[in-house]
Amino acid sequence: MLSPMMSIDPADQPSRLIYKLMTGIIVPRPVALVSTVDADGLPNLAPFSFFCGVGSVPPTLLFCPVLQGKHVGPGLRKDTLANVEATGEFVVNVVSEAIAQAANITAAEVPPHVDEFTLAGLTPIPSEVVRAPRVAESPAHMECKLLQVIYTSRQPGGGVIVLGEIVRFHLRPDLVDDFRVDPEGLDAVGRMAGNTWVRTHDRIELVRPK
Repeated sequence: MLSPMMSIDPADQPSRLIYKLMTGIIVPRPVALVSTVDADGLPNLAPFSFFCGVGSVPPTLLFCPVLQGKHVGPGLRKDTLANVEATGEFVVNVVSEAIAQAANITAAEVPPHVDEFTLAGLTPIPSEVVRAPRVAESPAHMECKLLQVIYTSRQPGGGVIVLGEIVRFHLRPDLVDDFRVDPEGLDAVGRMAGNTWVRTHDRIELVRPK
C-alpha cells in the first residue's frame, strides 16, 4: 500500500519555504552562466539554475531571475535582468565542472560596478552578434537576442521569465560530431537544493518507444 502524501498549500507558507521546496523537488537543474553588459558596456556575469530550452524554430531558451529586496520597484531587479531589459541581449555559457567554483563565485551579491569576470578569474571574449562577452573557459556558449520578459509578479520573490532567441552557438570542436554533443566532454554540472551541485557523469540510456 502506498503511503499517504503530504499536502502543502503554498498560500499558507512563507515564500522562503516554498522556494526550498521547489529547489528540492525540481532537480537536477542545469546552470546558465549569463553574461550581459549594461547600457555603458560594463560587463556582468551571474549564474541561474531556473533555465531550459524552449523550442528549436526559432532556437529559444529561457532563464528566470528572481526579484529580490523589500520594496517593489526597479531596485528588486538583479543586474542581469536590468542589463537584458536595457540592451535586449545576453549570452548563456554552459557551466562545466572545471568552472563550477568560478561560476559559484559570480553568484556573490556585489555592486553593479564590480566585474564578476575578474572576481571569478574568468576570461571574457567577444561575441559575434551581441555586445555581451562570452566566457572563454566555458565549453559552449549561446548568444541570444531578447524575445520577451514576463513577470510572474512584481513582489520580492517573484519570478521573471527571460525568453531569448539563440542567434549563435559556439562549441569546442572536439565536443560535436554531426551536431551531436558529447556529454562526457561537455561535463556539465547542475544544481540541487541548497549548496549541493551535481555532476552528469552517471547516465542511463532509455530508448523512446515508437
